[in-house]
Amino acid sequence: MRKLFFCLTLIAVALSLPVAALAQDSEIKTSWTCPEGFAGQTLNLYNWTTYVAETTIPDFEALCGVTVVQTFFGSNEEVIAKLRTGNPGYDIVVPTGVFIPLMVREGMLEELDLSMIPNFANVKEAMQGPAYDPENTYTVPYQWGTMGVGYNVEAVGKEITSWEDVWTFSGNVSWIEDPRNMLGFALVQLGYDANTTNLDEIGEARDFLIDRGSNVRTIAVDDGQEKLATGEVDITIEYSGDIFQVIADCEANPEKECAGKFAYALPAEGAIRWVDNMAIPTDAPNPALAHVFMDYILDAQVGADISNFTAFSTPNQASVDQGLILPELLENPILYPTAEVEATLFEVIDVGDEAAQAYNDAWNEVKVLLGQ
Repeated sequence: MRKLFFCLTLIAVALSLPVAALAQDSEIKTSWTCPEGFAGQTLNLYNWTTYVAETTIPDFEALCGVTVVQTFFGSNEEVIAKLRTGNPGYDIVVPTGVFIPLMVREGMLEELDLSMIPNFANVKEAMQGPAYDPENTYTVPYQWGTMGVGYNVEAVGKEITSWEDVWTFSGNVSWIEDPRNMLGFALVQLGYDANTTNLDEIGEARDFLIDRGSNVRTIAVDDGQEKLATGEVDITIEYSGDIFQVIADCEANPEKECAGKFAYALPAEGAIRWVDNMAIPTDAPNPALAHVFMDYILDAQVGADISNFTAFSTPNQASVDQGLILPELLENPILYPTAEVEATLFEVIDVGDEAAQAYNDAWNEVKVLLGQ
């Protein structure tokens, strides 16, 4: 009954997000106060693309009298590869939870001083002390969401309710450059644990994807939503907020004639929930200002502005309690899941270096055999 309810009412929700979801006032709305003594300093932020509101960085610069230099990455693997050669000067990085234990083992992250981040109290209790960082020694949550299926409703011709709808589609499909998540989808459909360390099961997941990859036009590095919007593909496996941003852009720009054209689905067999985090890399030039920035991001208004703009979900309970999240987003059962949706979601966790290498090797074989 739960699965039927999920399929009929939750999957393939084509949101008509209000223009306000992607708009910001020019005035500084937060009452957050920057500590003294940072004027003239610089913060180097290494973040995912399209992952702050329009005012997030300018407001922080104005409130603290500082300069923020932003550099962008397209995958967690890119972050790890960069830091393995030594921190080139970043003060904050924003990795996904599953990668935190590896980064800690390899000495890539500095411990936090939570006394310098009083707004950590705003984080919802269920998101404090996650399995990948039980004492929040190294991280505080930034945003969270799901990874599912974005698609062109007109081209697909029906609602996507199953992963089979993706594997058997006759048009162009984009997968995401993410070994653990892609193989995790396959493992769950094979009846295995998405976090297995069994090499035979990982091999079966590899073969499962290879057998179902004939329609893969490209494997995207955090830009599958753009390939969907431009028509390069009709289906893409992507992050929830990225697809909702495409949907909102269509609603806000009638001249594009794409309103109602795109949708986002969480297939009934299961989809992935993830949490991105702020962390300070080892040898950060300005860890003190990094702590200040984290506190700023966890301000109720600042956190709400980011979630309202990006259409990702907030870990900030104060943002919710103060009514700062747009109702159209908060009431959406994919962005803020009900118990029924929660039951279909799974997370990938750290599996240790040996198994992680097996996943990477399997994924590389998938790409080679699919010509990607």
